Amino acid sequence: MNYDIIVIGAGLGGLFAAAKLAKEGKKVLVIEQHDRPGGCATTFKRKEFTMEVGLHEMDGLDASDLKVKFFKDLGIFDEVEFLKVPEFYHFINGENEFTMPHDPEKAIELLITKFPEEEQGITSYFQKLLNSKKKNIDADHVEQNVGEYLDSIISNNDLKLILLGNLGYFHDDPYSLSLSYYTAAQGRYFKGGGNFIKGGSQQLSNYMVNFIKANNGEVLLNTMATSIITDNNKAIGVTYKPKEKPDTETIEAFADEIIANASIPAVANNLLPKKHGGDLALQCKNMPIGASLLTVYFGFKKSLKDCGSKYYSYFVYDELVKSQADILPNNKGDFKNRSFTFVDYSQVDSQLAPKGKSVGAVCCVDYPKDWENLDKDTYKAKKEKVAQIFINKLEKIIPEFKDNIEYYEVGTSKTVGRYILTPECAVYGFAQTPENVMKPKIETIENLHFASAWTKIGGGFSGAIYSGYLCAFGILRKRS
Repeated sequence: MNYDIIVIGAGLGGLFAAAKLAKEGKKVLVIEQHDRPGGCATTFKRKEFTMEVGLHEMDGLDASDLKVKFFKDLGIFDEVEFLKVPEFYHFINGENEFTMPHDPEKAIELLITKFPEEEQGITSYFQKLLNSKKKNIDADHVEQNVGEYLDSIISNNDLKLILLGNLGYFHDDPYSLSLSYYTAAQGRYFKGGGNFIKGGSQQLSNYMVNFIKANNGEVLLNTMATSIITDNNKAIGVTYKPKEKPDTETIEAFADEIIANASIPAVANNLLPKKHGGDLALQCKNMPIGASLLTVYFGFKKSLKDCGSKYYSYFVYDELVKSQADILPNNKGDFKNRSFTFVDYSQVDSQLAPKGKSVGAVCCVDYPKDWENLDKDTYKAKKEKVAQIFINKLEKIIPEFKDNIEYYEVGTSKTVGRYILTPECAVYGFAQTPENVMKPKIETIENLHFASAWTKIGGGFSGAIYSGYLCAFGILRKRS
């Protein structure tokens, strides 16, 4: 079988690349190992509830956001509805609480009222966010980390923690997070606000598959790519087989261009021939990989909003976190003290639960090492213990929380790794450290391209979308 383009993986990066190329008349094949498209942009059903796997809010969608151009080009706004999230986040750290609005002018006003002695630092912080563009960094540039930057402009530790309330969207440690990456990503929230996809992120992923098929593309689910075929230092095809029939013979498909919507280390170690894989792995050798996440999914008997929940997203830092330096140790510490996020989807018309009921989710930074060397029963018991820790914490924050739980389920970093097959179960790709940001773009053999959270652009929904669409654009420009 011959195609113009073969895409390995149907995460958002792969779907956006495939959709754009199919629209431009290319014969496209997408191969996805999971039973549904989307990667982390998926949902699953439990009882009457639709559980959102990854999306809490998508940044931007304002006039300056490139995603708007991409979405219009692919007809997304005609079929997928985006709901504005009411506030950026509500921050809690002991007795210190603050509601961060998406409107930057209002945020500046509220923060200066609360911390009048830090007016200059607050103004400088928002100026940097709102005027930040992620640029190519020359060899003489010294990339700063977020922690050092905040220490240089602000003295009050409570203020710094408030500004870092949603740090888990990007990384686990402000002192190893690239400032240029952070300001570009965080700035999009303040420029365009947050958006939730009505019905869950699966709506977007399903739309993309239907778009690809409507433009004569093929999408194979439950299908595992087993190797990238090369010839004369070029990628020329892919072998694959049905995931549920691993003993069957592999099928070969050939194409002019191959796009890997998969982790770059996995491509190097599992898909490429030894020589080419070794060369690619060498480029990744000293690039740290980002953290994973643990999620507790909840279905509630009532709408939490009707029970007194006031906010869409609660970012709760443990009382032991007194400064930026405490954040990483806390993320790697005991779950009884670990900081977390709770998202109450009843605050928008999410369509994730029947009328009168609601869905929510706890999310915290997690690592595979937290779950190593556990037998099945011990693993299950630890998950239950972690769930109860967060339930008891939320009972103190949201009225009637515990009494209204109808269903809950824990997904650990191990769960993440099982479904998206990333090294160290990472959700954001390579860690966006100053050192990683300074590294040149990873290059491999001719006609093999990358479109995922593991590229130079970085992770998250927006990062994957940018990566996929721009990858397609680059191929079209090359072929023209």
